[in-house]
Amino acid sequence: MNLNIQDTFNKELPADKTIENSRRQVLDACFSFVEPKKTTNPKLIHASKEMIEAIGLTEENATSEDFLKVFTGNKILENTHPYAMCYGGHQFGNWAGQLGDGRAINLTEVVHKNQRWAIQLKGSGETPYSRTADGLAVLRSSIREYLCSEAMFHLGVPTTRALSLSLSGDDVLRDVMYNGNPAYEKGAIVSRLAPSFIRFGNFEILAARKQHLILKQLADYTIKHFYPEITSEGKQKYLDFLVEVRNKTIDMIVHWQRVGFVHGVMNTDNMSILGLTIDYGPYGWLEGYDFGWTPNTTDAQHKRYRYGNQSQIGLWNLFKLANALYPLIEEVKPLQNILDEYSDIYNEKYQEMMKSKIGLFTDDENDKELIGRLEETLQLSETDMTIFFRNLSNISIEDSFNNTFEKIKGSFYAIDEIKGDIKNHWKDWFNRYFKRLQQENFSDKKRKEKMDLINPKYVLRNYMAQLAIDDANKGDYKLIDTLYQLLKKPYSEQPEYEKWFAKRPDWARHKVGCSMLSCSS
Repeated sequence: MNLNIQDTFNKELPADKTIENSRRQVLDACFSFVEPKKTTNPKLIHASKEMIEAIGLTEENATSEDFLKVFTGNKILENTHPYAMCYGGHQFGNWAGQLGDGRAINLTEVVHKNQRWAIQLKGSGETPYSRTADGLAVLRSSIREYLCSEAMFHLGVPTTRALSLSLSGDDVLRDVMYNGNPAYEKGAIVSRLAPSFIRFGNFEILAARKQHLILKQLADYTIKHFYPEITSEGKQKYLDFLVEVRNKTIDMIVHWQRVGFVHGVMNTDNMSILGLTIDYGPYGWLEGYDFGWTPNTTDAQHKRYRYGNQSQIGLWNLFKLANALYPLIEEVKPLQNILDEYSDIYNEKYQEMMKSKIGLFTDDENDKELIGRLEETLQLSETDMTIFFRNLSNISIEDSFNNTFEKIKGSFYAIDEIKGDIKNHWKDWFNRYFKRLQQENFSDKKRKEKMDLINPKYVLRNYMAQLAIDDANKGDYKLIDTLYQLLKKPYSEQPEYEKWFAKRPDWARHKVGCSMLSCSS
């Protein structure tokens, strides 16, 4: 394998002076050198042709023994020095102190076709940041991460990527529901890629420890390599940096809302400084359109990270990042001004996104009210988000309400609930909607084409991932590839995959892994 290795993070930033791989507080450093744990009997389950080529390899490379060894941690690439990052974070609103890469090890950075990729193994063994955990990952969570990161990319959502999915050959003990019933599961490793895996928490830990010189080094490094458009100097450079991170964070969350994705664990240590979706744990896609839904069992009581709260959590997390950057600026007002602009920017982008979902591409002063009424009506009964918005594009401006209802009724989980006041709400909304469509300049056909590029037909529903996990646990990996291929074209009709354009089946409503998930992985 011939990779264009160009390491920067572990060359330009301060390293942990302690070499031994022991769990501890790591001071005065951005990372610790650590090598992956050797695995017993690794086996490649799936690899992304797209990402193999993106880092400068070939399909032939991917079938080699070297590829298997490197991307399961059994071989260190020549002239590389793997490491784990040091970062902190606010978890569920509370400062958690040092966290760090507890089960992820960064192998190296490569550059291919002017694109930089950091390569990381998730589930590759203990690091100084593993705390009380073993640094490993299990097959079920690894399948979910592998499929989801690629699905999100093809949906047009900013995200980290996945290169390969492998079995480690080792069993891993996990308590899936945190109920005192641990069991052994198959261990696995995902090789994932991003221009950088730097998080809000990388800055927070340095600020919390008053390591302001290293904080400045990290900020300067991040701007130099990932925000080269920032050319200002002094305090203004770091203010411009916060503006860019704010804007990227807003764009990412608007995309989440567009496709109905709920992250589930929006802790500051899970927020990418590049505005990428990172750390696919207890995530999920809305099935019933519900602003109050969270996929995370740990969050079931307070629902901090529910679908309808993701934008506010994005702002809350940016406040924490601003606090971390304060020592570089030492003025509150300009930081506050940047954060004060968040809601207006988000709301404007959200409204434009929602208008495009329902096929409105001109402006009207009542559009916000129309969208608000739709959001309220969708929640009067259990309505599948993906199916509703996809089928909405089939409606003709000449349709009667009865014709319209026939085209959207497949999105309702209990059709017999759509009567009385609920049905009247739908009639009222469609009357307003059809009147508003009269102002548009597109034909029904053209409007459908535009809407179908915004509203996916296929998303990675939790039950779909669980079916792939169940098969994989029996040694059958075909469904992983089927879903992988399906999710590469989420906006296309793909008639051969029509069975996946369906509401969540009843058996999956309360099944572990299909409704809510824990952080156990």
